[in-house]
Amino acid sequence: MPKKLKIYTDGGARGNPGPAAFGVVVEDLDGKMVGKFSKYLGETTNNQAEYQAVHFALEKAKEMRASEVEIFSDSELIVKQLNQDYKIKNEDLGKWFLKIWNLRQEIGKVSFTHIRREKIKRQISWLMRNWIIANLHKFTTNVTNFIFLCLTFFAIFAMIIESK
Repeated sequence: MPKKLKIYTDGGARGNPGPAAFGVVVEDLDGKMVGKFSKYLGETTNNQAEYQAVHFALEKAKEMRASEVEIFSDSELIVKQLNQDYKIKNEDLGKWFLKIWNLRQEIGKVSFTHIRREKIKRQISWLMRNWIIANLHKFTTNVTNFIFLCLTFFAIFAMIIESK
C-alpha cells in the first residue's frame, strides 16, 4: 500500500540574512504525528531557510518510503516557485529548487500548498521553542540578540497557550 504523508514546514531568519532555523512536522493521513524535526542553519536568508526546510522534509519522506507527499508552507513565494507559477531569479534558490525537483521525482507524487501562518503555527511552534532553548547560549553574548531571543520565546509560548 502506498505511504502518504502530510508535512508542515517553516523556515525563518532573524534579519535577512541572519541566524536562521527551520521546523518540520510529518503526519500520516490520519493526522498522527510521525516525525518532528528542527535545525539551526547558521547565517542565511528567510527564503533559503524555507527552501532548506522543504528539502529536508522531502529527504525525510524518502527515508520513510513515502510515495505521496503533501507539503504545506506559509511561504507563498516558495510554494509558487515549486509549483512553477513563479520564475526563480535567485541563483542560490535555483540550486535548492533543483535538489527538491530531483527528490520529487524519486518519491513520486509531491504537492506544495500554501497555508496561512495561523494554520501552521501549532505544528511548528514547539520546534522553534525548542530551537531557541537549545541555542540560547549562542546569542547571549550580544544584549540585542538576547532580548530578541527572549521576546521570540515569549511570543511562541503565547501561541502555544493560545492554540490549546
